[in-house]
Amino acid sequence: MNGRQLIFLLIEDNPGHARLIEKNLRRANVANPIKWFETGQAALDYLFADATVLHPPEQTFLVLLDLNLPDMSGTEVLRRLKQEEETRAIPIIVLTTTDEPREIETCYRLGCNIYITKPVDYGRFMEAIRQLGLFLSVITLPNAPTP
Repeated sequence: MNGRQLIFLLIEDNPGHARLIEKNLRRANVANPIKWFETGQAALDYLFADATVLHPPEQTFLVLLDLNLPDMSGTEVLRRLKQEEETRAIPIIVLTTTDEPREIETCYRLGCNIYITKPVDYGRFMEAIRQLGLFLSVITLPNAPTP
């Protein structure tokens, strides 16, 4: 990644799910920093409130996004991130319990890169996140645009 550090932005309102996601990513040897946001607005504020967040030369982002958030829908967060030039290239993985085909289609139309339905079963959920971690450890992501 040309010396850039990849930071995961986890947008997940359920603290238990957030802990499981982080724990199982770590088990898959994903050592990247993970910043957790319980609301969509908190994540958007982080990215847009301070212009220096998006443009330090040493970091880039990947978003893990739940759709069921308390303050706004995850699809609205996705829409906002993909409509702005400075965040459009950030890869977004939707990670949610929603398996409604229309919702899945909407997310891909808005620009999500991967859509994963969280299994309800605890063991299957842990395994799905572990596999996601293995996948994330081998993919190549685009560099963030420079100012």
